[in-house]
Amino acid sequence: MEAEIRAEFESSGFSIGGAGPEDAAEILSTLLTYCINYKMSPADLVSNWEVYYLNRQLDGLKLERSYLDGFLSHLQNEVKERLIEEEANLHVYSSNDVDMLLNNSHADEAAFLDTPGSKQEKPPGESSNTELTPLTNDRPSSSRMAKTNGDRITPFATRVNKFTQQYVLNSDNAASMPRNHEAETTEDELIRRIQPSQRCSLQVQRSQPEPGCRFMYDRMEDRFNYLEDRIRKSATLFSASGLCGEPADATLASEDKMFAVGMVTCDGEGRLNEKSILLQGSVEHSRGERVRLDLKDLDHFSLFPGQVVGIEGRNPSGHCFVASKLIDSIPVSVDVQLPSAKKQAVDNGSHHQNSDVGTLSRELSSVIAAGPYTTTDNLLFEPLQELLSYACRKQPQLLILMGPFVDSDHPDIKKGTVDQSFHDIFYSEVLRKIQDFTQYLGNTVRVILIPSVRDAHHDFVFPQPAFDLNLPEDITHQISSLANPSLFSSNQIHFGCCTVDILKQISGEEISRKPPGGKPGDRIGRLATHILKQQSYYPLYPPADGVPLDFSLAKEALEISSTPDVLLLPSDLAPFVKVLSLGEGSDDQKQFICLNPGRLAKGISGGTFVELYYNEDTSRTNASIIRI
Repeated sequence: MEAEIRAEFESSGFSIGGAGPEDAAEILSTLLTYCINYKMSPADLVSNWEVYYLNRQLDGLKLERSYLDGFLSHLQNEVKERLIEEEANLHVYSSNDVDMLLNNSHADEAAFLDTPGSKQEKPPGESSNTELTPLTNDRPSSSRMAKTNGDRITPFATRVNKFTQQYVLNSDNAASMPRNHEAETTEDELIRRIQPSQRCSLQVQRSQPEPGCRFMYDRMEDRFNYLEDRIRKSATLFSASGLCGEPADATLASEDKMFAVGMVTCDGEGRLNEKSILLQGSVEHSRGERVRLDLKDLDHFSLFPGQVVGIEGRNPSGHCFVASKLIDSIPVSVDVQLPSAKKQAVDNGSHHQNSDVGTLSRELSSVIAAGPYTTTDNLLFEPLQELLSYACRKQPQLLILMGPFVDSDHPDIKKGTVDQSFHDIFYSEVLRKIQDFTQYLGNTVRVILIPSVRDAHHDFVFPQPAFDLNLPEDITHQISSLANPSLFSSNQIHFGCCTVDILKQISGEEISRKPPGGKPGDRIGRLATHILKQQSYYPLYPPADGVPLDFSLAKEALEISSTPDVLLLPSDLAPFVKVLSLGEGSDDQKQFICLNPGRLAKGISGGTFVELYYNEDTSRTNASIIRI
């Protein structure tokens, strides 16, 4: 029958194939299954394919494997509509009906249990809805899940090496992590339960712009003012530091040594190279003009477009500035503390804890992950469910989830084959699971959600406002959403976070030179350090393709006024946890932890996340990169 199917497709002008003959055979086998399951002849199958092909406006006349999932959904819808037409009184049940019945069942059960004779005293902090756990009630919550889950075994479900540690930072400190030795709640020896000693504090230092802000209204003037302010502020900080002289005009011809501050730019459209480096000064010092840089006398440097640097050297001809010294770290302002009015305490009804915040111990257990949270072959969000189940066993004080949650790069989202709105997917598949998780663990856990520009259901702008969650009042103190980027603190441990893949973007634009005979340096660490040296979450200019940078919102939102203890930079690059330093060799050297948890889902398989136990400082902190 496979030969008949192939002949029928070819007679209609279509071909079946892929990268090789094996792909064609697999596609034919799948099509044969469709014919058998839906009782179709090859001619009926081709007729349905033509309808699907025209409705989706597909390119080319070749039926490839990537089209099969969407075609299957089309066939299922056709069968359902035919059944409804044949039997007018037939009701086709969906997951919404199932959810309604389940909710009514839980409501009836709660009403039955909540009688005067059955009420029992519960310990403080214990959730009132303990039966809603991600571990036990993994019920389908969307029609997509109802269609595809069934008896299907996904590649993610058959993965091996679950929850194995790929890397451990300060492994000698792992034994000092708090453990609950009374009882183990799982047979897996790799997963142990942490009993948090107390609820962690949470303060938001910076989370801008606000939800509902106006964007796409930036003008050329906003772009100019943003770049000019960066250069002028950096020049002021260099001058106030006393380490360098007063900034001069680098475009003027002079045989005397001078110090200039400016932004690195490229003289053309291509990638930066040693022959195309220009220095753009501020309007105040050089009227905004540019001058070519000659770096032949420098034994090492690391530069990228948009980087603000201080350079010492000469300009004998007036056309080329010959550098003898380059400073790529902007001095930190003396007043780096944020006004207390800008600090937003998230602790609901616990203002007395914040007033005594100085006595809190700088210890925190956390689990950190970045999206996507579902594999590319479905929208079941299995990796997210596994992560929440892991967190239920470990019981961290803080769970940080960074976007994308509804990934605009997901094949089903891009092809438009989903039968729900993006907001419905987020609320039913993501937020409801997180709510069940917080109800299961009670008041001892906090969850922070940070969006991404790849979130299909959220504002496509950077900086990006927080999600407007509209949560029930009883859990608003447990689930918080912050802007992208944002700065917050928990138990006096300061976190900085940006979900735009700035590491990968700077990596594609940076040029560097290492000292002669020097060993290869830590390139990822160098790229991460650039973020804090430039005191900006996004120092790259012009922005990379696909980054909707709004300069009217960027001035305060992208600024890093002080070095955080933990810098979160999710990226498509390899996951890492590193202890990095700023101001090496100086009295004010500051160490911080920079981590990329990787993507929780990679293709059709699982990715990685990070478990972090911060203990006073970097030397006693333990962190693990774990495969989901």
